[in-house]
Amino acid sequence: MLFAMHPRAHILAVAFSTCIAGTSFAQPAQTPAISIAVGVLRVAHSRETISILDIPAGDDFVAGAELGRSDNNTTGKFTNQEFTLKDRKLAEGEDAAEAVRAFAADDIHLIIADLTAAQLLAAADAGKQTSTILFNASAPDDRLREEDCRANVFHTAPTRSMLADGLAEYLVWKQWRRWFLVFGSHPEDTLYADAIRRSAKKFGAKIVAERLYQDTGGGRRSDSGSVQTQRQMPVLTQNVPAYDVLVAADENDVFAGYLPYRTWDARPVAGSGGLKPTSWDATHEQWGAAQLQNRFYRLFKRTMNARDNQAWMAMRMIGEAATRTQSNDSAKLREFLVGPDFSLAAFKGQRLTLRSWNLQVRQPILLGDGRTIVSVSPQEGFLHQTSELDTLGYDKPETKCVLR
Repeated sequence: MLFAMHPRAHILAVAFSTCIAGTSFAQPAQTPAISIAVGVLRVAHSRETISILDIPAGDDFVAGAELGRSDNNTTGKFTNQEFTLKDRKLAEGEDAAEAVRAFAADDIHLIIADLTAAQLLAAADAGKQTSTILFNASAPDDRLREEDCRANVFHTAPTRSMLADGLAEYLVWKQWRRWFLVFGSHPEDTLYADAIRRSAKKFGAKIVAERLYQDTGGGRRSDSGSVQTQRQMPVLTQNVPAYDVLVAADENDVFAGYLPYRTWDARPVAGSGGLKPTSWDATHEQWGAAQLQNRFYRLFKRTMNARDNQAWMAMRMIGEAATRTQSNDSAKLREFLVGPDFSLAAFKGQRLTLRSWNLQVRQPILLGDGRTIVSVSPQEGFLHQTSELDTLGYDKPETKCVLR
């Protein structure tokens, strides 16, 4: 059955349609995204390693910052923020302070640094003049958090004392209290050996003997075949008082990788070879870490190493501060990071916080053998009145840091 429209209703419908057709609905203007520009300042690293598996990739370190930028931009879609990254590699002899000033001229006042201790201090002092914050994501030197600490430098890389304490807690937990220390001839090896001695004293272990391995140069792979090292390592490690574990300090990767299975006595190896303390390892998959590992591999077609992860953490710290403050101002970001509300989810079993007295990120230390994560420190039973993570490295009552 057909129903006829009332003439007045027909007139109203036509008038309404004409009104709609002639009306233009203006869309609200899109607010420009807040831009957070971050620089990566890094130096070239030696490509000479014992194992070809350890040769650093061309995007070593900066790849972690890139993944962090991607993660920040995922959140930035909802917070109207955009994170950009500019990578700069210093040439040999180039001034790090000048590079910081060049970044500032490009309006970049947030820098993730892969520098030596001396370069980082020069960069930090230049950063004071340009309102620049640096994130030390590689240098393990304790002095950068102690007598040479700076108020504009945050540290995502663990210190040598944190790494040594993380290892020591596990060795003491295992009742392996008698240590044989072998250290290299480079300055970094001496500093790591000092950290190991400190950890032994701190946790009640005893170093029964020490040996120096002198680096005489040469090609580490071409000049150190299996026959030669099979003869060298037993000689280096024989006639030693009874010990439970050999602890190696070899930051330049000269000899420690040759120690497992070649020592005079049948003993485990730890430190720079064998069981290694680290902030991150490619075999780490607990607490959702497999998700981060997979995303990194999809982007860069290699596994994430500790240096990559420390750069990723630095970028995520920037992202967390920018999101919470809705700002790209370096002073406001710093104010949030040193405040009580900052914490970082980093796939390590607990949210990471900051040691306010020296700007070091508290973090667990992974103990890996290259195939699996053997353990994670702090170990059960090592207690602290504030945070068990503060059993690793210099605690607040011990600090020499006066932030300036």
